[in-house]
Amino acid sequence: MNREELIAQIKAKESMLCVGLDTDMDKLPEGVEHSMKGMVEFNRNIIEATNKYAVAYKINTAFYEQYGSEGWQCMEETLNLIPKDCFTIADAKRGDIGNTSSMYARAFFKRLNFDSITVAPYMGEDSLSPFFAFEDKWVICLGLTSNAGSKDFQVLESEGQKIYQHVMHKVSQWGNPGNLMFVTGATKASDLNQLRESFPEHFFLVPGVGAQGGTVHDVCVAAMSDFGGLLINASRSILYASSGADYIDKAEAEAKSLQMQCAEEMSK
Repeated sequence: MNREELIAQIKAKESMLCVGLDTDMDKLPEGVEHSMKGMVEFNRNIIEATNKYAVAYKINTAFYEQYGSEGWQCMEETLNLIPKDCFTIADAKRGDIGNTSSMYARAFFKRLNFDSITVAPYMGEDSLSPFFAFEDKWVICLGLTSNAGSKDFQVLESEGQKIYQHVMHKVSQWGNPGNLMFVTGATKASDLNQLRESFPEHFFLVPGVGAQGGTVHDVCVAAMSDFGGLLINASRSILYASSGADYIDKAEAEAKSLQMQCAEEMSK
């Protein structure tokens, strides 16, 4: 999916919602079999209940990779259930020496046909350049994350800037707003406004809304642009809105609520 198509979906659905399919077998609700089959069934029901409100889905690959070949099959089946008008994200956080990154890029862009992949930039340009080589595919680079440990490195000062600012400015020279997004955590909304000023044309993937305490309003006030510019991710608040047999209805209600909040902000 290219930039124009993504923007068109955001406008059509009046939504910037990204549903995170971080499916934990141990948390599958009442009536769902705790198995690979059960995970696929659960994911199917979540996707069908939410796709009218979501413009993107993010599959956290670790939740599937832990089960080996069966998990990869489950991930592929889940990916194939996502409607073609929705942007797909492999939340894999890859990044290695060039030839290894080339294999990662082939796996997620050619074999699985995701629209995008999250990457870790610590090893530098040659570790990310293989991902940029694919047309109409996106690199989503870790920028400022929402976890507590982000303070260990990301916010350290160097030459008058924080490390994450150095990283994002450098990576922006390797890609462009049509193939590069940044991960910017919703629990750090106070920093999002400054990042939007620095990167007015780039999309931000914003985790941390819902269960982690971030709000759609705060994120939009800080970083929404005239083209939307945000993919606001919610995972646990949708997936586990209920542990009972009504989980589908509850997931749909939560997704609808987040979409309506997006629509309200976009109408201002």
